Parts: sequence; structure tokens; C-alpha cells
Amino acid sequence: MPVPSTQPAAERKLLRDTVQDKIRDAIMDGTLEPGERLNDDDLIAWLGVSRTPIREALAELARAGLVEMAPNRYTKVAAPSAAELLDAYQTLGVIYGGVVRLAVPRFTDAERRRVVRTLDDVLERLGEGQQAEVAHDGADLYAMWAEACGNASLAQLCRATTDGLAFRLRVPELAEVVPSEAVTPRVRELRDAVGANDPIAAELAMEAAHLLPSRT
Repeated sequence: MPVPSTQPAAERKLLRDTVQDKIRDAIMDGTLEPGERLNDDDLIAWLGVSRTPIREALAELARAGLVEMAPNRYTKVAAPSAAELLDAYQTLGVIYGGVVRLAVPRFTDAERRRVVRTLDDVLERLGEGQQAEVAHDGADLYAMWAEACGNASLAQLCRATTDGLAFRLRVPELAEVVPSEAVTPRVRELRDAVGANDPIAAELAMEAAHLLPSRT
């Protein structure tokens, strides 16, 4: 019997991923605001694609925590709340402590210098009271670790979860729940550990920066 071609499915998957990336970027850069309704017809007009890849993309973004869906009621951009903040922040620490431990020994000298410069920039911004701005860039800051960890399964976990978790940090209560005076010394320790190529110290500093209990 004739074998059906798999090409249309492959094209549909690629289109869904493209649509997902565009909606994701619009959420992360604030073009689509927290709580904003996502109407299929508006998205079709914006993206120039059919309803199917849009619904598939929205379902993936809902799994990532960037979109909220209630069947036959609404689809909207997730709205971070203070109640979720600490849980999300500590979850990032649990995940990225292990990522950092794997990534630090793998950095080339050039990568190590780049990461140290990035952490110096974070420290400078924290010192200037720009904690909200640092949180807004959180997904990109975490991505530099995941890209270098060398563990495909862990990198995939990071890609699937980091956007939604980092998005939950964007609340006015951030400075109250995650005070910069508690975070700044730990980020400094993280920078120093990266510079010294000390993965254990880097892991502990990343965990401490995310307000996880000390292991000692």
C-alpha cells in the first residue's frame, strides 16, 4: 500500500516552532503583556499562519508557564504573582546549581572571561538598584550556563522550564522577597569561583544566591 509522506508533518512542526518562538519573544520583551488575552483571530492576522500551528504553539507555551489556558474560556499571557516568586526563584537555584557545576570546567578561557564580565555587569546593576532589570534579562543570563553544561538532557530541561520560571520573577515585590543585599555577595562568590575554575564553589554560590538552605 502507498506509504504516506511525512513531509507535511515535518513542515507543520517547523511552523509551530517558528510561531512559538515569535509569541515567546513577544511575551518576554513585553510586547504581549501579563494577563493579555490571546485571541486566535488576532494571532492569525499577526503571524500569517493557520489556527493549528498557533494552538500547538500556545499549548507548548502553556506547558512552559508563559501562557494560561482555560478550555472554552480564555487563553492569555501568564500574570506573575508575588505568591509564586520565591518558589520559582528557588527552583531556578536547584536546577542551575547543577548546571553551573557541569559548565564551569568546560568553559574555554574566552568563555570564562565572558561569563565573568557578565557577572560583573550583574553586580554593577544590582549595586545601582536595577534588580528588576536584571530579572527581566534572567532567561538570557541563565541560558549562558545551559549552553555550556554539555549535558543534553539537562539543557533540554532548562529550555523547557527557564522561560516560565524567570518570567515569574517579574513582580514589584522582587526586591522585598529577594533582597539584593542577600544576593549580591553570593553573585560575587559565583564570579570568583568561575574565575578560579572551581565548579563546587560555583555550584554552592549559585544555590546560595537563590536563597536555598546552606548544605553545611
